[in-house]
Amino acid sequence: MSEEPVRRRRRGAVLEQALLDAAWDELVELGYERLTYEAVAVRAGTSRAVLYRRWPAKRELVLAAARRKAPPVPGEPPDTGDLRGDVLALLGFIVRRMADLAPVRSVLAAEEGQGTDLSVYLASRNRGPGADAMRTVLARAVRRGEVDPALPLPDRLVSLPVVQVLHELLMAHHTPSEGDLEEIVDLLFLPLVMRADAGLT
Repeated sequence: MSEEPVRRRRRGAVLEQALLDAAWDELVELGYERLTYEAVAVRAGTSRAVLYRRWPAKRELVLAAARRKAPPVPGEPPDTGDLRGDVLALLGFIVRRMADLAPVRSVLAAEEGQGTDLSVYLASRNRGPGADAMRTVLARAVRRGEVDPALPLPDRLVSLPVVQVLHELLMAHHTPSEGDLEEIVDLLFLPLVMRADAGLT
């Protein structure tokens, strides 16, 4: 007589991954308004109480799922040989990959004007690999003489291009064109960080 297989209880990161994957799948299939804790719990094979303990509000659950699904910025950002090319390449990568997060745009639209959850989401993205990649890009520019090494580079300045692109994507519901990215880089970012004698055009 064969023994019944032992059912292992999921905990920690394994359980959280299953919950967030289930929440994302429900969001993609049904949309934000029709998503329910009960459906997510059934899909994940757990109880609603488990979900509520971690994410008391539906928007918190969905934004947590979005953070998990958000495509990572490459650890080594593009190296085109100059600051302008590097920033444009990095922003272009973000725009292309963020298309995978299209379902969450409706969530953010529903939350527009409340700000708190959206601010947390954007801050979590900009303090992570995105900010690290932009600092790498700027460090290269310093070595090439494009950026003054004595120039203060606070986090708000470093993340400015990414924040602007995310605003376009997630709040304005607009996918920036190549011209839009060039405007962000040429008119907003480069004048703040490049040396006047570094050939900014």
